[in-house]
Parts: sequence; structure tokens; C-alpha cells
Amino acid sequence: MTIILYTFTSVIAISLVSLVSIYAFAIQDKILKKFILFMVSFSTGALLADTLFHLLPQIADGQGFGMRVSTYISIGFLFSFIIEKFIHWRHCHKPEHIQSHTHSFAYMNLFGDAVHNFIDGLIIAASYIVSIPVGIATTIAVLIHEIPQEIGDFGILIHGGLSKTRALFLNFLTALTAIIGAALALIIGQYSSTLINFLIPFAVGSFLYIAGSDLIPELHKETRIKHSIGQLATLLLGIIIIASFVFFE
Repeated sequence: MTIILYTFTSVIAISLVSLVSIYAFAIQDKILKKFILFMVSFSTGALLADTLFHLLPQIADGQGFGMRVSTYISIGFLFSFIIEKFIHWRHCHKPEHIQSHTHSFAYMNLFGDAVHNFIDGLIIAASYIVSIPVGIATTIAVLIHEIPQEIGDFGILIHGGLSKTRALFLNFLTALTAIIGAALALIIGQYSSTLINFLIPFAVGSFLYIAGSDLIPELHKETRIKHSIGQLATLLLGIIIIASFVFFE
């Protein structure tokens, strides 16, 4: 019972972090729009850093890096490609008067964020199964990662065409997948490590697709030198912040 209480308290706290972007309601839309692309570039850097400095080393330490891992990464990449194709197809077949103006990268970011939070829930629950101190340490590490990540994700959704309210609500919904992941890990117990061994490489493939196919091309639409330098700076800032959290875990 103690492990269940600690686990669900932790994942609920992680889920509530998604509401950190409520600060945006106090900012005028005109001002917010000026900073949106910088938030997107920050999120791109954070996503790449999380993939390269957190998830990939975790894979290498836990199961090595053989053909199986490469296959799982490829599955994640291809699955994201198929999901985005479906989104494009669905939008292109809507009647013109109800055509959605929300860009596909916003939906892809929601998908990636849902996978990411689901894995966080799995990992937190699995850590508490090992011991309560390990679970608390893992929760703190995930919590620190989530704050800058959620701010960047919110910026992506706004840039993709969602309203502030809808972006905050959908971001919160994807955060709740952490609870589902934690519940699944507690139910399947000793088998959770097998699921994690598949999902983490799968997430790597998905995140690489989202960053490379959706977010970076969006940043390239801005060609002004001053803004491009600002994007590069915030992208590097996203990488440095997330990487520093990982190094100090």
C-alpha cells in the first residue's frame, strides 16, 4: 500500500507540472506570439537533449545497444511517420468549411509527450518497486526535467494554432498518461522492465522524428538573421538545461 501511495502521489505531482504554462494567460497574445518560435526552439533543444543525454545512455546502461534496440528505435520512427500521415490524410479529407487549421506538428508533439509521460510513469513506479528512496530520487529527477519541457511544449501547441485554453488542457491530458504508465507498472510488476526496454527505444525513434521532421523545419521558416540567432541561442539553452539536469542526477 505504501508503494502505491508514493507512486501515485509522485505521478500526480508530475502531471500537475503541465499546468506551469498557466502563466501565459497573464501575457497579451501579441507579446506571446513574439516569443513562440523561441519557445519552440527551446523545446526542440530540450527534446534532443532528453533523447541524446538521457534516454540513449539509459538504453546503453540497461540493455546495451544491439540490433534489437535499433529495431525498436526504427519502429518508433516509422510509427510516428504513419501517425503524421494519418493526421495529414484526415485533415485533407475534411470539408473545406470545417478544415482544421491546427498544424500536424502540434498533434505530433501531443503524441510524443503522451509517450514520454507514459514512460515516466512506468519508470517512477518501477523505481518505487526497487525501494522508496530510489523512487523519490527518480521523481525529483523527472520533475526537474518536466518544468522546462512543459513550457516548451505549450509554446509548440500555441504555434501550431491552438488557443491558450485548449493547449493547456490538452497538455494536461497528455500528462495524465504518467498515471496510466505507473498503474500498468504496478500491475505487471516484474514484467515492467521488459515493457520499458521496448518503450524507451520506441520513444527515442518518435522524438527524433518529431524534432527532425516537424520542429526543426518549422524553425527554418524564420530567415531573419536576428531571429535565427535567437532561435539558435534558445535551442542551445534547451540542450544545456536538460543536459545539466541529467549530469547532476
